[in-house]
Amino acid sequence: MTRPPVEFGITGFGYAFGQDQDVEEAAPSYVPDPERILRWGYHTFHRAPGGVTAVDLAADAARDALERGGLAVGDVDLLVLAHSELPDYPHWDSSTALARALGSDHVETLLLNEGCASGVTGLGIVAGLLAIRPELSTVLFVAVNRVSEFHRNRMTVNNAVHSDGAVAAVLRRGHERNRWLATEQIIDADLTDWFRTDYGGAVAPVPPEGWTAKDAPAGHERVQAHFAKDPSRLRAFAQAAVDRSVEVVDAACRRAGVTRDEVTHYVYINDPDGITDLAPLLDVPLERTNLDAARAHGHMGAADQLTALGELTAKGSVRPGDLVALGGISIGMRWYCSLVRA
Repeated sequence: MTRPPVEFGITGFGYAFGQDQDVEEAAPSYVPDPERILRWGYHTFHRAPGGVTAVDLAADAARDALERGGLAVGDVDLLVLAHSELPDYPHWDSSTALARALGSDHVETLLLNEGCASGVTGLGIVAGLLAIRPELSTVLFVAVNRVSEFHRNRMTVNNAVHSDGAVAAVLRRGHERNRWLATEQIIDADLTDWFRTDYGGAVAPVPPEGWTAKDAPAGHERVQAHFAKDPSRLRAFAQAAVDRSVEVVDAACRRAGVTRDEVTHYVYINDPDGITDLAPLLDVPLERTNLDAARAHGHMGAADQLTALGELTAKGSVRPGDLVALGGISIGMRWYCSLVRA
């Protein structure tokens, strides 16, 4: 195995979730064809109450991680926030808002917003900072997803039930457990518009009169339009998406100096169908994936993989020495993987 440029591991986790919602009961209020949603395999998702913001969820998860680890915010050298939904406010740094919520007005912060990917690719960014900043020792890494239901219908963005939750991980230089080994990405920038939110930004700050999130086109409509509804082109892209998901794991393995057959666990975005399709290609049994977590949590954007890693570790499924691939696909379009040695 190739030694990474810097060595750090995850000492502990913390969590915060919106209120549990039954998918079968809730789906009819979001879509006219709830049977389609149920076929995706989710049974529960989390919906934050009104007035609970992304920063609120992130702060709760951060406090949970600090308390479990016997730490105070003053012990943190760098606070990182990976945010995969619309920010609470425009022209506003939610990472410094998180610092304020935790009671610190001086800790250095970093904000990441590469959609669902940032909760995994951000580990590589932290590695780069640790490599050039020897004074950094303890990093509090928080990933949060809080759907703005004004802007998006959480059941039509793509083939996932989008969910509200946050996870915090304490990263420490030199820690031997859950050590980061490598991060890799593949992008296809031609597809960058597929899952964008059309209103609320500088191009179109205000939606048309009477518009609601239920009027927003479903993600699959943009995908089909891109390929002119040509079945052969759609099938070709579906295969390419699978191939890239495997390729990016292989690329991370090469960078880490390991082989794919050493991967013992595969943690994907919380997409039951995707997990079921990809795990066999990586020769990973489904019981060594986040399939159960995906069905129980819904898709929490950037918070999916670290939540699952923390839960699998707590259950004893991930044991010392195991090699875990944290993979996924995100807006961009971006395929990504970070390897963690438990």
